[in-house]
Amino acid sequence: MRIIILFIIGLTLYNCAHHDTQPMVDNITVEELYEHVAFLASDSLKGRKPGTPEGDLAAAYIRDQIKKSGLQLLGDNGFQYFDVVTDVEPGPVNSLTINDFTAKINEDYIPLAFSKDTSAQAEVVFVDYGFDFDDDSVAWHSYKNLDVKGKYVLILRGDPDPERGNSVFESYNSLRHKVLKAKDQGVLGLLFVSGKNIDPDDALIEMTVNDGRTSAGVQVIHIKRAVADKLLEKQNVTIEALEKEINENRQPKSIQLNQVISLSTQIIKKTARTQNVVGLLPGNDAFLKNEYIVIGAHYDHLGMGGTGSGSRRPDTMAVHNGADDNASGVASIIEIVEKIASMKNENKRSLIFIAFGAEEMGLLGSKFFTDHPLIDIKNVKTMFNLDMVGSLNKETKALTVGGTGTAVGLSDLVTQLVDTTKLVLKQSTEGYGPSDHASFYMKDIPVLFFFTGVTQEYHTPDDIVDSLNFAGQKIVSDYVYNLAMTIDNRSEALVFQEAGPKAPMESGRRSLKVTLGIMPDFASANTKGLRADMVIKDKPAYRAGMQNGDIIVAMDGKPVADIYEYMA
Repeated sequence: MRIIILFIIGLTLYNCAHHDTQPMVDNITVEELYEHVAFLASDSLKGRKPGTPEGDLAAAYIRDQIKKSGLQLLGDNGFQYFDVVTDVEPGPVNSLTINDFTAKINEDYIPLAFSKDTSAQAEVVFVDYGFDFDDDSVAWHSYKNLDVKGKYVLILRGDPDPERGNSVFESYNSLRHKVLKAKDQGVLGLLFVSGKNIDPDDALIEMTVNDGRTSAGVQVIHIKRAVADKLLEKQNVTIEALEKEINENRQPKSIQLNQVISLSTQIIKKTARTQNVVGLLPGNDAFLKNEYIVIGAHYDHLGMGGTGSGSRRPDTMAVHNGADDNASGVASIIEIVEKIASMKNENKRSLIFIAFGAEEMGLLGSKFFTDHPLIDIKNVKTMFNLDMVGSLNKETKALTVGGTGTAVGLSDLVTQLVDTTKLVLKQSTEGYGPSDHASFYMKDIPVLFFFTGVTQEYHTPDDIVDSLNFAGQKIVSDYVYNLAMTIDNRSEALVFQEAGPKAPMESGRRSLKVTLGIMPDFASANTKGLRADMVIKDKPAYRAGMQNGDIIVAMDGKPVADIYEYMA
């Protein structure tokens, strides 16, 4: 009996000593994921708009969480500051004069937010829609045999097919595209006018922050049809008649107007400071610790919504909580990094935690970091980006993983680690995409993008905590953790390979997700055609009878084999 008692005591002491040497792993939990999302997506944070006190409060919360996990704070006490444009408005130096007529700003015309600040006087030439392209079915060269260098051009907005969602012109009808083509011709500036087909009400374009972040490098204004008609007086024609003629003939038409205008433009941009949140967990391998793995997610959202915010309900001023987009991604990376840090010295490579600011404004935070890195960007070997990971479908269990073609063997690695009873992977090989991983892909860094899909709540005030599937988010987070640790523990870093373009494709069909009113499934690799993840109510596709999950196999008589043909 004494021997048995001594044995038990000895075994107990051994177990106590053994546990004292083992780290207590801080596992990812549903409760903590919920806690993080509940704070970040609370009404009190008012949608985490960049440059606001509420956006700063979100950043401070994230910093406190990673500091508590033991990460070293990089930059300025964990913050990497940069400026963003928060408002644009016409300045006092704006004027438009045609002979003895002086136009009134905000009534007769308005400078566009990306217009250059300058003054000039020059002739005006009408150049129909301002196109310059060759397509399979249409060629349109508005500037052919035309000298517009040092002149202003009067251009119709839109295209000859305003009612057709699958028009070939969709690739070329944006204001920015037309500005670029005009700049190639050496123009001083552009005067856009809305034809009756594109806007019967002839409303002036609203200035938006999104348009005002970068200057076009030339003057750009939008004028009313009555002002355009003054420019056309010597030709005895109206802009409405020209629009009708061009649309019916579907041929370019240019006119030397024999009119000189004086134009001054000035845009006032208001800026505010926002920040990335950056932390470091040093590596523990003598050689591999100088290599980095970035685990990131953007924390900003749309604020209170409104025109130009990106809200799908721009007329509704309300808190856009952004629970799925992207409090979910931030919560997951907080939990993932916390778990890795709790394992004490398990990571071989150094891990960089980044919560990006101003993603919704155009990937501004990630671009700023890659252009002004706080570590040697050349030593970043992989970038993980979690954007909208809180809405795992309980039936399909589908998780989109983008960027699987950006490193040799990465697709196989991603597949090997998945538990198919919990997740069904939908891979997309391309490295470029509409989130922060794109900034790293452009620097020749392998990337992985994790996304559970678009929901009806996307970019609306309905994207709230109670709409999320936190059990599913934990499954996704655990998977990303396992994948990150597997890549971290490799003796050799992933080898980058290019997988698709490094910039947005100039494509009409890309814009159809808005024109038709669908959200495409960007990873429907095993589907013949293009699957619609979501059909937006009251949009053309919805009115035509399309439903979520329907597959587009042809458009305008042309086959659509996959998303690449859809966007081509």
